[in-house]
Amino acid sequence: MANHTSALKRIRQTASHTKRNIDRISRIKTFIKKFISSIGTPEAEKAFSVAQSEIQKGVSKGVIHKNAASRKVARLNKLLKNSA
Repeated sequence: MANHTSALKRIRQTASHTKRNIDRISRIKTFIKKFISSIGTPEAEKAFSVAQSEIQKGVSKGVIHKNAASRKVARLNKLLKNSA
């Protein structure tokens, strides 16, 4: 266990940041699932746009790497184009 005040503070910060990051990742996954379930319906374009936006937000917040985000968006776009 840490003894220094600054180390104790870092432990508290890490816990809150970890919770926030898990929530953000969960939100991204939720929007991806919503998009996948909407494939073949008229709402698919809008769901793709929202999912892409959430993925990019994850990149800007630092919870997902930009290349991983690009790969996810490309795969979702491929699903969208193949369903039409």
